[in-house]
Amino acid sequence: MKKLLIWLTALLMAVGLGILVPGPASAATSYCGLQWGSLAKAGPDFSTASVTNVRTGQHYCFDRMVIDLNGPVKGYTVGYVSDITQDGSGAIIPVRGGARLQLTLKAPAYDQNGNATYSPRNRTELSNVSAYQTFRQAVYAGSFEGYTTVGVGVRARLPFRVLTLDGPGSGSRLVVDVAHFW
Repeated sequence: MKKLLIWLTALLMAVGLGILVPGPASAATSYCGLQWGSLAKAGPDFSTASVTNVRTGQHYCFDRMVIDLNGPVKGYTVGYVSDITQDGSGAIIPVRGGARLQLTLKAPAYDQNGNATYSPRNRTELSNVSAYQTFRQAVYAGSFEGYTTVGVGVRARLPFRVLTLDGPGSGSRLVVDVAHFW
């Protein structure tokens, strides 16, 4: 009993002197080693390509949305917004989740003759994300005057990154990964 009291006293003194206090959380350490932020990201140019598909996937540390184009990705804006709005009319599209991420491509979802290159079966459920950790809903906000907009309802405002990838073939992809946690 006396040894236990001595150890307990030593432990309390060490904590009191700050010897055994954990250090402050570091900004350099983050979930899964991801060092992303939540501020808007953009690519500057207009694309001559058209949107052809939108799909989603789950990964260990993040949920992913991929937008396929039939040419090179050049211009886009991806960022958190208060509401997802329909292209052309500005009507608010209800989206599940604690935050809304808007992906606007400077590329139409139609060809030079006005024929649709992407026309989802269900504009309010582009993909079944019900079992995803971060995504809550994926919606199509339309394509108007050379812009195509897709919205993602996410659990909360979480860090994300944007990638552009070449292929397959002469096509390309805009990839948006949203981390599961900070």
